[in-house]
Amino acid sequence: MSPTRWVLHVDLDQFIAAVEVRRRPELAGRPVVVGGNGDPSERAVVATASYEAREFGVRSGMPLRVAARRCPDAVFLPSDGPAYEEASERVMAVLRSFPVVVEVLGWDEAFLGAVTDDPEALAHDVQRAVTERTGLSCTVGIGDNTLRAKIATEFGKPAGTFRLTRFNWFATMGDRPTTALWGIGTRTARRLTELGYTTVTELAEARPSDLAERIGPAMGPYYVQLARGIGREEVSDAPHVARSRSRETTFQQNLESWAAVREEVAALALRVADDVRAEGRPALRVGVKVRFAPFTTRGRSATLPAPTSDPDDLVAAALAVLDLFEERNRQRPVRLLGVRAEFGPPP
Repeated sequence: MSPTRWVLHVDLDQFIAAVEVRRRPELAGRPVVVGGNGDPSERAVVATASYEAREFGVRSGMPLRVAARRCPDAVFLPSDGPAYEEASERVMAVLRSFPVVVEVLGWDEAFLGAVTDDPEALAHDVQRAVTERTGLSCTVGIGDNTLRAKIATEFGKPAGTFRLTRFNWFATMGDRPTTALWGIGTRTARRLTELGYTTVTELAEARPSDLAERIGPAMGPYYVQLARGIGREEVSDAPHVARSRSRETTFQQNLESWAAVREEVAALALRVADDVRAEGRPALRVGVKVRFAPFTTRGRSATLPAPTSDPDDLVAAALAVLDLFEERNRQRPVRLLGVRAEFGPPP
């Protein structure tokens, strides 16, 4: 019997926190929170939290001040992008040393395409090699497609393995809420609940045409596919091509005037324009994110009249998108701004 094609999802455990603990062994076993400048009195959000900090309810994306209230004994550290990049590259080099196809998803995760008759043995070999050569640990999800492998990882954490295929999909996932599916967040789940779909099985049994009418011709059927565990079976090692470039700034003091907001958006758009030119592809769409005090985030975007890399065009477009925000919001203090330029598909 010939070996079977498998997809393995390798997910580094508490990656950023683990990198920090690796270079500060005295922090092992302590709650560690990484984000911003490492000062919880400043405005910034949690980049990652160690498992010990997560036990106190600290989560990625949470304001550092909230994290400090929930876990006052935590060690707060500044983010160190170059260190995480270097650690990630070492891990990916380890993965590429195996006879697999490696599709990098980010600093801390990758899909492996493998042909083997024992995927668990391969997963354990990968885990052992990563730990021995980098000092980091990882969880490996095993699946017959990328969707199932990705979700399987959640059942193996931390530092374990789990296999999820068409044979145990509904036994494992059927009674779980739709938020257990990769790609369905709380807002979409609320919408699905309103339509009568609260579990994975209920959504899987839905007629795609019904969801197409009620949610949209693309996303409705797509959500049904997710619930049925249908996903991409091929893993690609093609270089990642960015879909967008963005810049954002959190202000330690709120911006109280809309004129100041416009000035900061223009400055951010110039930085994004530099990134667009460096990318070598024109932008097709521009978006602006505004986080109002205390912590309400809104976004607007618009398609450009023509693809462009011109800084003046991108600044003008960002300011035009900013003008799409309702008049009532222009009276509110602003704590964060972001500008994003989106590219078309790669050539």
